[in-house]
Amino acid sequence: MKFGLILNTQFLAGDDAVVKLRELVEQVRAARDHGFDAVCVSHHYLLTPFQMLQPLPLLGRLAADAGTMRLITNIFLLTIHTPAYVAEQVATLDVLTEGRFTFGVGLGYRPEEFEGMGVEMTSRVSRFVEALEVAKRLWTEDVVDHAGRHFRLAGARLTLKPVQRPHPPIWIAASGDAAFERAARYGDGCLINPHASLPTLERQMGLYRKTLAEVGKPFPAEAPIFKECSVARTREVALRQAEPHLLQKYKAYADWGLDKPMPKEERLAVPYEELVRDRFIIGTPEECREEIQRYQRALGVNYFLLRPQWPGMPQKLVLDQIGLLGQHVFPPLRRG
Repeated sequence: MKFGLILNTQFLAGDDAVVKLRELVEQVRAARDHGFDAVCVSHHYLLTPFQMLQPLPLLGRLAADAGTMRLITNIFLLTIHTPAYVAEQVATLDVLTEGRFTFGVGLGYRPEEFEGMGVEMTSRVSRFVEALEVAKRLWTEDVVDHAGRHFRLAGARLTLKPVQRPHPPIWIAASGDAAFERAARYGDGCLINPHASLPTLERQMGLYRKTLAEVGKPFPAEAPIFKECSVARTREVALRQAEPHLLQKYKAYADWGLDKPMPKEERLAVPYEELVRDRFIIGTPEECREEIQRYQRALGVNYFLLRPQWPGMPQKLVLDQIGLLGQHVFPPLRRG
């Protein structure tokens, strides 16, 4: 079993971004020293009401402090970029990390981002698939000629190849049913979202496994899941320290329409108790271990990407949780 720390790269509008960057570096060093396997950053543009550091330059900054941890995009908005840009950036990051980069990608769901990048949102599925296929060709072929619906390349040569061959692992984020099937067809792993309940995820992972079988692919050796996490000495403290920050974050998610592809019963604009139930990993170290094992048994996942921080959470609380996870949650799970 492996564990990654999802960094909160979204800050409140009045925060000093330089100070927040220094805090992220401190968190990466703490995660490294407490036995995390990876650190992850997410991706958005025009993210009112938050300000956000962009993932690719940020990962380049953090690479030197990460030690042997993997660096993961969770996720990169592939759809609104060109395959040549993506291929060059990913190859560069794989070199900077000496082959420790995992490329988590997603379709995107916020109209502001598509409008800001001049991309039609209605074509996002076909554009996503084509961009990914062309990027893979650029990583693996000497010369690429391509004439598709969205992109055209004539004699394109990417001379900077990734360290990992044929390319870094590609994890495709999934919320709706179609995304789980798409992850099976085109990805090396299905990056399971944090906002669906366990019963919904069990059904959707059935679709994922069915599609894997149809295309002749095995269940991946690394099966990731993204989970919100709050750990403390008592469950009451874990719930209380997360509540204002989680509620603010998930109100923004609901406003942005993140739950639109989900079943109606998975609405995010619900009371805190309902939001937490069967969704998040919250409690004492022992309770968090039990929840992690429950998800592992139910879904077959083995790479837990945990986010114990949200906009506005004090740095001390984040560092305390990194320590609790590394010292009291992970070791028994790895021994077991």
